[in-house]
Formats: sequence, structure tokens, C-alpha cells
Amino acid sequence: PEALRAVRAAADAGSIILTVCSGAFLAGAAGLLDGRPCTTHWMHADDLARRYPTARVDRNVLFVDDGNLITSAGTAAGIDACLHLVRRELGSEVTNKIARRMVVPPQRDGGQRQFIDQPIPVRCSEGFAPHLDWIMSNLDKPHTVTTLAKRSAMSTRTFARRFVEETGTTPMQWITDQRVLYARRLLEESDLDIDRIAGQAGFGNATLLRHHFRRVIGVTPSDYRRQFSCSADEDAVTA
Repeated sequence: PEALRAVRAAADAGSIILTVCSGAFLAGAAGLLDGRPCTTHWMHADDLARRYPTARVDRNVLFVDDGNLITSAGTAAGIDACLHLVRRELGSEVTNKIARRMVVPPQRDGGQRQFIDQPIPVRCSEGFAPHLDWIMSNLDKPHTVTTLAKRSAMSTRTFARRFVEETGTTPMQWITDQRVLYARRLLEESDLDIDRIAGQAGFGNATLLRHHFRRVIGVTPSDYRRQFSCSADEDAVTA
């Protein structure tokens, strides 16, 4: 009861309330979720919706920013939500410095799919890691399973099987996801236009980039750049 009173009082005073994972249940008990969009860890989403039926629970996103109430999914998403709040209040430059200090990605948007940007899987064997390293260094080049298998001195079938065992996904899906991540970095850190970014990331054209970027990240490249480009923040400061 004391904690609930403190949360309600803070919200009534205009404070920003940010919850991580099951912390959304505390916000619900304090009456802060009524009629509002929110999220929590996917394992608890159904329970949250049952307990607080007027809450608009989104099971798929990393976090939800509803002004003075921010709710997030799991612990990692909580970090994303905190960085988002810093970005919202203080800008990209400060956020990026904090993210680098924490060694975490600085720019996952709340509307993004719950996608883990981990280029080289933790469980990847030492023998297979060099193949992934080479692909990461050559994302701008065209790749097929056949050419990658030949370069790795494996049959196409063996290479495809090993790739799934090592990464949990198919070669082309993995490459596409890494291209999206690289494009995302270029959108934040460079002034290159979308066509140039598409070429450097290996998509070949902006249409393909937009399609896959929205599928993986959940927003268009242009919208993402408007929100998270460091140069955009600098322009706003000097304008």
C-alpha cells in the first residue's frame, strides 16, 4: 500500500513513471494503466491483461512510451526504455555516450520487434565464427548459400545445416538481419542518403532496404533517422 501511494503521488505530481518487466503490475495496481497502452514481458502479458482489463496491453513491442508512463518488456527492454527516456529528454549524443559506457545498443525503438541484435551468436563454435566474421566484413557483396559453402569448403547442404545449428536461422535470413543492423548504424551515424546506405549494406536498392528494415526494426528507415540521427540532434541545437 505504501509503495502504491508513492507511485500514485509521483504520477499525480507529473513525474515520469517507468516500469521494467513485471513492474507494469505495480503501475496497474496504482491505477496508472486504465485505458492506456502498455507492455510487459511476453510471459506475463496475458496475466497483465486479465488483471487490468482496461489496459491496452501490447505483447509484441520492446516498450511503450505513453508520455509520463513508460512500460517495458524484459530486463534488456528495460535498458532500451531507459535509454529512450534519456534520448527523449537529453538527445542522442548523451544517450550514445551512456550506451557505449554500458556496452549496449543505443537506439532500439520501442516499436521494434523483439529482435536481438547479436551479430555473432554466443554459442557459435570457434571453427565457424571466422565464416560469420567474413560475411560481416563483406555485407555489401552479393551472397548465395552455394558461394558461401564453396568458400567454406563445404557442400551446400552441409553448410546450410551447420549454419542453422550455429546461428539458429538460415544463412540468407541471418545475412539480411545483419544488413539491416548495419543500415541502422549508418542511419544514425552518417549523412548518407537511403540509396547509398542500401548499397553499402548490400541491399542493392532502397526498396529492398525499406522492406526488410520495416520487417526487422518495425519502422521505416526515414522515420528511424528522424528519431535517432545524431546529426539531426546537432542541427536542432544549432538551428
